[in-house]
Amino acid sequence: MSIAVVAIVLVLAAAVFAVAGIVYSRRHVGSLEDYITARGSLGSAGGAATIVATGLGAWILFGPAEAATWGGIAAVLGYAIGAGGFCFAFVPLGRRMREVMPEGHSLTEFLWHRFGGIIYLVALIAMVFYMCIFITAELTAMAGIVALIADIPLWATAAVVMAATLAYTLYGGLRASIFTDAVQLVIILPILLTGLVAGWIAVGGGAAVTQGLAERAPQLADVTFSVGVEGGLALVLGVVLANLFHQGYWQRVFAARDDRAMASSFMGAGMISGVAVLAMGLFGLAFVALGKEGPGATAVFAILADALPVWMMLVVMVAGLALVMSSADTILNAISSLIVVDLGRALPALGADRLLRYARLILIAAAVPIVIVAAQGFSVLYLFLIADLICAALAFPVFFGLYNARYDGTGAVVSVAAGLVAGGWVFPDPTLATGSLFGAFALAFCVPIAVSLLFIVARRGRDFEFSTLRAKVGLIAE
Repeated sequence: MSIAVVAIVLVLAAAVFAVAGIVYSRRHVGSLEDYITARGSLGSAGGAATIVATGLGAWILFGPAEAATWGGIAAVLGYAIGAGGFCFAFVPLGRRMREVMPEGHSLTEFLWHRFGGIIYLVALIAMVFYMCIFITAELTAMAGIVALIADIPLWATAAVVMAATLAYTLYGGLRASIFTDAVQLVIILPILLTGLVAGWIAVGGGAAVTQGLAERAPQLADVTFSVGVEGGLALVLGVVLANLFHQGYWQRVFAARDDRAMASSFMGAGMISGVAVLAMGLFGLAFVALGKEGPGATAVFAILADALPVWMMLVVMVAGLALVMSSADTILNAISSLIVVDLGRALPALGADRLLRYARLILIAAAVPIVIVAAQGFSVLYLFLIADLICAALAFPVFFGLYNARYDGTGAVVSVAAGLVAGGWVFPDPTLATGSLFGAFALAFCVPIAVSLLFIVARRGRDFEFSTLRAKVGLIAE
């Protein structure tokens, strides 16, 4: 398509989202608490909408379909369970966090007061690393989508998307993100549904796909296919455990109006996300069944290019933009909240205005290398997997400490270290030709459970008083 037309549509769509967020923020954002937590503002429907928009980034146009081309229906089911399952895990964890730390802001805030510096620091690094890789992957994906339609440089797309997202995120914080998530979701869901129906009609429906798979790759339709089962289980563990350390979701735990709204928001979002991932994975099966050429990651676009008129690819691009910005603004807000909360605790004399100013400056500085890396078009899959491994080792010790008063920082540190050693022992190399991804995640998650229980049995000393969290964690003073 014409470079000028595509560029104009891209810039205008990004500007509309940015202006909407800024206009809304001028009326609804007041205090620093509003900016980083929007505490008590989300009902069930609004909460579900922002959680779905946060989770469904541009990866949904590439990841599930690609997984289907090598792992078949088993891998897609694992992807869908992981994408929806972490939301259900947030229900009991979020309820407990709101109970012990009702005026909290972040997971790291809990870890600092519960376990001390080492676990706090490891989790903080893992969370920021994971979120930076996530936003880099999203910008890379968006640049790739635009490049499929017109010959626009990757750096230009990445810069436009980041600039527009920063414009309203820096101004309005979490409330702006929640509002624009709702706007973007109104655009995303109808387009995804239309694309799914049109694509499925174009390939001839389920009967044609089933017949094509039977001829070309019958193992992909077998739910017991060993490669798909192992890959699916790895996806379940990786996706669920990593997302538990996504600060954007913890912000929404505290933004919920009450426990009931929080629980229904996450459960509703989990069901929608799981179905969406499963549906997009079908494009990968159709891609193989039709014998199409090219990488599996482009399966959605290869099929839609045949099913839709050329101008509709611009609509798909706008949907991709909405997907990316709805994820990117959450991550930028999440990182901003960590800066405000942790810097405010370390330097209480700074005050709210200076904290917010420093958070904005740090985000702007961080945006530059993120855009530069995204403009290279690199795959960051292996970095994602490393982050997933760290989160798998952290998961049980961190959340066991949310419930068990006998567990202490020493036990948590040793347990996490044991999990990292065990998982790292079988972790694949960058080519993924050796090792076992599922084995690495399983060991990283399970070994800390055994070590933690041994520490509980052997431990002597005073139990942790969860009531102290209420006294130590309060609202940020203006």
